[in-house]
Amino acid sequence: MPSYVVAGASRGIGLEFVAQLAARPDGTVFALSRNPDKSHELQELQTKSSNVHVIKADITDPTALENAAAQVQAATGGALDMLVINAIYVSETTSFAAIDEYSSTDALLQDFRTSFETNVIGYVLATNAFLPLLKKGTLKKVLALGSGMADPALVLRAGYAYGPAYGVSKMALEMAMVKYAVKYKKDGFVFLTVSPGMVQKTNADFANITPEVMTKLQEMRTTFRALYPASPGPLSASDAARMVLSVMDNATPEDSGKFFSHKGDKAWL
Repeated sequence: MPSYVVAGASRGIGLEFVAQLAARPDGTVFALSRNPDKSHELQELQTKSSNVHVIKADITDPTALENAAAQVQAATGGALDMLVINAIYVSETTSFAAIDEYSSTDALLQDFRTSFETNVIGYVLATNAFLPLLKKGTLKKVLALGSGMADPALVLRAGYAYGPAYGVSKMALEMAMVKYAVKYKKDGFVFLTVSPGMVQKTNADFANITPEVMTKLQEMRTTFRALYPASPGPLSASDAARMVLSVMDNATPEDSGKFFSHKGDKAWL
């Protein structure tokens, strides 16, 4: 029976990862959420699916992750097949500021520190917490959700100077996965960073967005779509999750450490 852990499972693509993995034959999914009581959709999915188990855990909290790993270990007999890490931090107030346009040095420090704490350190903590179980699993796969914003070639082509903390932290995440890939090259592991492409926003995503930021968001979408005119536009969370999981399913140990788009290449939209 394959077993999966999805960290960052409350909504959007994370919730879709849980739903789609739970639909696989004989699979068991452990959904990690920082605030599971606030995710009615996740609670409903757990109620409907006997193979979905919700665990309260924040990927920036080592103790919570250790407790989550202990719960998974007890439920599976000590093994885990795949770890999917989806949790991200992207600032609602500084996403459309260039690297020298922060309102203050304190604002810059806060954005970079929080971005790295979640988008890099959190992924490392989560991976380390579940590695002992993954070593005993059959698939031995770790999926880290990346972003095309971390691809220098794309940023240069688009001339996109905004979102510095997010882009820099996501690029650092890629290197973290490379380090794991090198360490476990001979052990049959697959560590991948995969971008889901441009995904449709939910109502919750727009809750605190100002009209000014909304305008810049639309401008950003226009900029990137101009580079990929054949792109159908933002993907639904369901489609994005399906495509990302397909990339992971088809990946072999020879792919470990690579950075792919949701299409399994470098076409980010």
